Amino acid sequence: MPTLMPTENSLRVKGIILLIFINIIAATTFPLIKEIVTTLSPSTLIATRFVIAAGVLSLNLRKLNGLLFRDGIVLGLLLFFFLGIETIALKTIPANRAAFIGSLNALIVPLLGWLSGQQVLLKTFLAAGLAVSGIGVMFWEGGELGIGDVLMFFDAFVYAGYVIFLDRVAPRHPTLTLTSVQLLFIAALGVLWSNTQILNQFEEIRQHWGAIIYLGLMATAAVIWLQTLAQRWVSAEEAALLFTLEPLFATIFSFWLLGEQLGIRGVIGGILVLVALLVSQSPQKIEPEAEVEVEISERTVISLVSGNDS
Repeated sequence: MPTLMPTENSLRVKGIILLIFINIIAATTFPLIKEIVTTLSPSTLIATRFVIAAGVLSLNLRKLNGLLFRDGIVLGLLLFFFLGIETIALKTIPANRAAFIGSLNALIVPLLGWLSGQQVLLKTFLAAGLAVSGIGVMFWEGGELGIGDVLMFFDAFVYAGYVIFLDRVAPRHPTLTLTSVQLLFIAALGVLWSNTQILNQFEEIRQHWGAIIYLGLMATAAVIWLQTLAQRWVSAEEAALLFTLEPLFATIFSFWLLGEQLGIRGVIGGILVLVALLVSQSPQKIEPEAEVEVEISERTVISLVSGNDS
């Protein structure tokens, strides 16, 4: 029996499912990192989790070439800066506040795409605005802005750059190899950044070994590989919007596992995020100009066929 090739729509659905799964995993990292950095330096945490992740996927370098190596290094550098800034910011601001500011990349990604000349649908901005508003309703608590807020805002731009660049390079490389280059490069940068701290904080690492292994295997190796795979089929704008599910899942887990109150703000914010996702998936009407072009093309084909038959 002939094997059916997956359609573009089925691959997109698969990519969306992978990104939702990524959000579920990532939703658990904010409270873990917040707890770990109270005793462990950010550089040591990044070094240990990426050494673990790179150790698992380092065997997938057989298809390495110059272009793949360059793209992997650029991705690794962007991701290293993103994680480093995020980890430092979490030492000074609450995790829920960081989650809200980080969700701004849902707006930043389509904005950067539009500024670079890319055609971005109006519903993309509308959906992103609804999603960010929902996260704001859930998490924003007011107060004066500090250095941690500024760092997280800059971090949102860094991650937007990562998502956009990954959108461009992921389809042209083997995903496991591209992921391995990122992990190895970030692990090396993390070790250099930590200097001797990774040895001096061995006792603190031992105290959090379970959480660090989880961060290394699931929240790092698995998440980065799955995102690289998913963005072969899902656009950068849609991926950024789907990442607003992460703080929503974090709230649900806190309510379910820790008994924290969801509250009316949590319900309203969650509804806004879900409405945003529905708006993003709504069918786009064909513009009148496009309909005219299609009609002209059909007439041209018919006339050509008729001319050949005569």
